[in-house]
Amino acid sequence: MALRLLRMSDPPKPAPTAPETVPKPLVRARTIARVMDDSIPIPLTNWRIGLDPLLGFLPGMGDWIGWAISFNLMVAAAQLGASASVLLRMLGNLTIDAIVGVVPLFGDLFDAGWKANVRNLNLLEQHVSDPATATRGSRLRVGAVLGGTVLTLAGAAWGLYTVVREIVLLLFSS
Repeated sequence: MALRLLRMSDPPKPAPTAPETVPKPLVRARTIARVMDDSIPIPLTNWRIGLDPLLGFLPGMGDWIGWAISFNLMVAAAQLGASASVLLRMLGNLTIDAIVGVVPLFGDLFDAGWKANVRNLNLLEQHVSDPATATRGSRLRVGAVLGGTVLTLAGAAWGLYTVVREIVLLLFSS
């Protein structure tokens, strides 16, 4: 009987907590990033590549298949409520990957190093853990990129105007 009283007086053990549930879109995003950018170890190095640079070697459709798969990571981010600025940064990473990736051989090497999916997963993980910081940092970068783009386009327009004006002056000044 004393043994039984002793057991009853022991402090209650806390109920087992449920393991942290990870939203399905985040699991999908992690899988895409791993398979596309980090699934294949390169022997004798610490470097890993994924299917993304390898798909680029398929003539015609390889890059398109890679972009379609990578775009699913953006869909997962939208499902998790990522802000427009985070989605724009993710789209920027994919756009850089797409533009440089079409250059034969160099584009495939670039894909292996750029790892747009891992970059986008990091943005998504930051959004999930601290949405305000992810949005603020993304807004700053998106603003800087848009500002740089506007300045570049303005400079190109000014240069084009100058060249056309000089050509017109040369043609019609005689």
